[in-house]
Amino acid sequence: MSATIKPFFDKATYTWSYIVSDPATRHCVIIDPVLDFDPASAKITSDSADLILEYVKAHDLVVDYLLETHVHADHLSASHYLRDKIGGKIGIGSEVTQVQSTFGGLFNAGSEFATDGSQFDCLFEEGDAFEVGELKFRVIHTPGHTPACVTYILDENAAFVGDSLFMPDYGTARSDFPGGNAETLFDSIQKILSLPAETELYMCHDYLPEGRTAYVCKTTVGDEQNNIHLKDKNKAEFVAARQARDKELAAPRLLLPSIQMNMRAGELPPAECNDVHYMKLPIKVATR
Repeated sequence: MSATIKPFFDKATYTWSYIVSDPATRHCVIIDPVLDFDPASAKITSDSADLILEYVKAHDLVVDYLLETHVHADHLSASHYLRDKIGGKIGIGSEVTQVQSTFGGLFNAGSEFATDGSQFDCLFEEGDAFEVGELKFRVIHTPGHTPACVTYILDENAAFVGDSLFMPDYGTARSDFPGGNAETLFDSIQKILSLPAETELYMCHDYLPEGRTAYVCKTTVGDEQNNIHLKDKNKAEFVAARQARDKELAAPRLLLPSIQMNMRAGELPPAECNDVHYMKLPIKVATR
């Protein structure tokens, strides 16, 4: 029996999250769950994550893993919140340590912030494999958007690709974050597109380009051959176009709070002496 894949879409951040469950054993994984955040009031709520929680309970599922495809820069991760509610091990690519080292310094997180990935339960290496009930997953590193990006391949016929790829009519991920690299991103995308043409690719985000009216969560390797950022481009052409486009992109709206929590596996920075948690805002002063 094949896996049951239940998508959840968070319109505020254009994020797809997934519950992937084994009907035979009711064991499951949760991929890229979202915690809601209002930057104007600095209020965190759990409406999106609670929809996932309700589904897990309604279908009597056992959560084995909470999987992150990377350290997200556009939404807060609900992995820590959900682990406290329903268990499971939080997993991410092993190169999260690079992200922690970079942003730990940027946010002056101090010596108490470990940069060894120990906030996560599982640090996946290239080629690692694990089972969830009768479902078989393997992990490939697909950096370029960030150093810690991974793709989770399910039973060799589906893959959860994070931000490396978007729908064919929208393109590919930006590569200008610290540790990102357009050449590396191109190579990672080729790894994904080397999978069989019928392999289903599940997106972490979808946006509505002109001419499309519905959000979509999946495509195939075959269809991605026509991706507007890849079709008819060699590596050098892709890199030049990607770098030019990245220069025009604004920072994600939730970049600073997202990174501060997500590099901690979705946990808030430690409370200060007044028992209040704070997000830091590094200031850049423009000079003439």
